[in-house]
Amino acid sequence: MRFAFFGDIVGKTGRRAAEAHLADLRERLSLDLVIMNAENAAAGFGITERISNQLFDIGADVLTLGNHAWDQREALSFIEREPRLLRPANYPVGSTPGKGANLYESPNGHRVLVINVMGNLFMETLDDPFAAVERELGAAPLGEVADAVIVDVHAEATSEKNAMGVFCDGRASLVVGTHTHIPTADTRILPGGTAYQTDAGMCGDYDSVIGMDKEEPVRRFTTRMRTARFEPATGEATLCGVYVETDPATGLAVRAEPIRVGGQLAEHIPAV
Repeated sequence: MRFAFFGDIVGKTGRRAAEAHLADLRERLSLDLVIMNAENAAAGFGITERISNQLFDIGADVLTLGNHAWDQREALSFIEREPRLLRPANYPVGSTPGKGANLYESPNGHRVLVINVMGNLFMETLDDPFAAVERELGAAPLGEVADAVIVDVHAEATSEKNAMGVFCDGRASLVVGTHTHIPTADTRILPGGTAYQTDAGMCGDYDSVIGMDKEEPVRRFTTRMRTARFEPATGEATLCGVYVETDPATGLAVRAEPIRVGGQLAEHIPAV
């Protein structure tokens, strides 16, 4: 099967980029499934039900979240009735709304397990992310229950994301990092057959500081003063993600490439 994962959608500019390019990419790459991290979709902080529905309408199949999952308080309720929206699986079991993993069926009948997990290094401390992923992998093993497994590691430390890739190698189709908003140049297939990229990058304006208007972040770094709220940059956005093809017999990756469309970064669209 063929699927694509897109990194953190930052505000209206990121949503507009998805609206402008996603339908064409789905057709051009013959994508069976599209997953997007949407924790920054609502003006850079969290997600609303209206924005979730907009992203589903333009071609997203599954949305993942992260440390801004609950910035929009309505997410606490609507995530319970929206199975296509995932929060990190390592929130405390039994006391957090929504799910951290789910098994989805693509339009052509593929069963795809998507897991969203949040790292602990330099982040809000949640339960052990490795134990959470182990639990979910055990519940729907690749090649037995799931035809593909996608793990979104929403984490600050590259080492923690890298370790998760190694931990899942041979048991997932893709392990991809989100949160740091900068696409890394290490797209590859690990020895056991798992596609990996440390960070997918963001869907946002790169003439910015990780998607935010430059003035306030620079002021905070140089003066240590907070004088205004962070606001998403409003220039043309780049849609950043990862494209993966899997072996139908094993669900492991046979091809992995970055995707970059629009905006300021050099374009890369996989040839099919």
